Amino acid sequence: GVWMGVHPNLANLVKPIRKLRRKDDISPEVSVVRDIRERNFRLYTDAGRVCRPLFIVENQQLVLQKKHIKWLLNGQNDEGSEFKWEHLVKNGIVELLDAEEEETVMISMTPEDLENSRLQQQGIDPHENDGEFDPAGRLKAGISAHTDSCEIHPSMILGS
Repeated sequence: GVWMGVHPNLANLVKPIRKLRRKDDISPEVSVVRDIRERNFRLYTDAGRVCRPLFIVENQQLVLQKKHIKWLLNGQNDEGSEFKWEHLVKNGIVELLDAEEEETVMISMTPEDLENSRLQQQGIDPHENDGEFDPAGRLKAGISAHTDSCEIHPSMILGS
């Protein structure tokens, strides 16, 4: 890559760059990587990188809402404008991450895990009424206080 310059506070640089990407001011295929150990910030724009879609999470809530699903199924939003997959990306509902950026974000496996995290932050045990242990059941993920993204479906972690 090409070294472009120095910034005094990388943590405050990453968030605005990601917001610009989510608003489609920067191509959604640009990867934003902050390497804490190396104390650097990288933007990957090279062709041929495999990127996979993830739901965007803000304040432990999916940005995706039922209206977006309805719009996708109908092919248009409430105003009658066309609404397709690419609109989810351009409107900051879904983002594309490559392997490098994936290493630097917290990804929830399911929306249920996000809900459990919110409950635990409120002091409520999300597994209090789970009943008996089911050895064939899905192992529950650890609770994270901060999540950036959520899998669209757990099988998507394997790629397409």
